[in-house]
Order: sequence, then C-alpha cells, then structure tokens
Amino acid sequence: MYLDCENWLKASVEYENEQFQHLGSVVTNGGYSDWATTAIPADVKTMWYRFSRRDDDYCIECSTDGVHFSQMRICHMHAGAGEIRFGIYACSPEDSSFTALFSDMKITACAWQAHDGQQPDSL
Repeated sequence: MYLDCENWLKASVEYENEQFQHLGSVVTNGGYSDWATTAIPADVKTMWYRFSRRDDDYCIECSTDGVHFSQMRICHMHAGAGEIRFGIYACSPEDSSFTALFSDMKITACAWQAHDGQQPDSL
C-alpha cells in the first residue's frame, strides 16, 4: 500500500537459500520504518496474501493454501484513512532473476473481523 514515499507498507516473501526464506512486512509512517520477519521453509512455493483495512488501521494475513490465513501484521497508518494506492510487485535486488506469477487477485468486502473483546489471561 502506497500513500507517498514517507507512508507505505508492504508484505513479502524473500528467498534466502535452499533451507529457508522469510515472510516479511515493512510499515513506514512519516518516513520511519520498521521491519518484521519470520522464517519459513524454502520449499514453500505459493503464498496467498489478504490485505484488509478499517479506516487507518490495516491487517496483512498470509496463507499457504488460500483458505486458512494467519495474521502477519496489524498496523496503524497515521495518514492512511483516505484514498490509498495498492498493488503487487516482484523484485530481484541482487544480480539474479526469477519468475513470479500473480493470480487470483480479488477486491472484496473487508475480511478482517472486528475485535469484540478477549477474556483476560487468568492469573
């Protein structure tokens, strides 16, 4: 999702080596970025993402089967309540190449369910 060069967020899969790759997300608010990653096996070759928004709060989820999604990131975008631009991308930042195939892109009603409270942890 891109507002401008100071305000954007992304989700990614970054191939590292034959053993593992990283799921990642970057949130940039007012020019300040943070990066979150988690390692996944290198043999994962397909990934679905679900990107949802409620006003200026955003949720990124991922799935290896397109059915069961796991939360990657929930964030607030200080300037993100208005019109946004979003899309898909692929890149190879080093001297390498690959083939990326994007499919099944859909724009739907928000799939991010409103939080209705949670019981406190028992002591």
